Amino acid sequence: MGSIVLTTLSIFLGLFFLFVGTLKVTPQVSREMHREIRRNYIQYSRVFPLAAKFGVKVSPKVYRLSVGIIEFFAGIALAFIPGGIKQWANVILLVLTVTALYTHVAIEDKFERTAPSIVFSLMLTCRLIILYQVRCRDAMMAETAEAEGAEEEQPVDTATEKKEN
Repeated sequence: MGSIVLTTLSIFLGLFFLFVGTLKVTPQVSREMHREIRRNYIQYSRVFPLAAKFGVKVSPKVYRLSVGIIEFFAGIALAFIPGGIKQWANVILLVLTVTALYTHVAIEDKFERTAPSIVFSLMLTCRLIILYQVRCRDAMMAETAEAEGAEEEQPVDTATEKKEN
């Protein structure tokens, strides 16, 4: 049994990340936003989380395209593909949003620019919590139905009942 909240959240978040990923990859949707994103990734690549640890320099273009492509395909999976792939997409997007949050803090962005990363990290986390709750509820309902079915299947010994009365 599914949950309307889980389904709605999955579709909304999936379409959002599909859109944002598209903006990062191509200027076809909005040239101005794409240009702004390209400028931002120049700063983001300087504080790439693993760059300092491993001494690796990340190209802003490669970083932007990688994040955009991952967001695009994970968004499709979250919105439209059922099962385990959807859950992996959720986890991947959560890692990306937490990385984005780290990046905004590292470059000392204003709160207005950091807030979307916070909000979408929380929404992806909430989606995982709701999934866990739905699975627990479904398991409890299955156990209850199984227990009720087992009680109905047991034959009643009328001779024992008469002796007890």
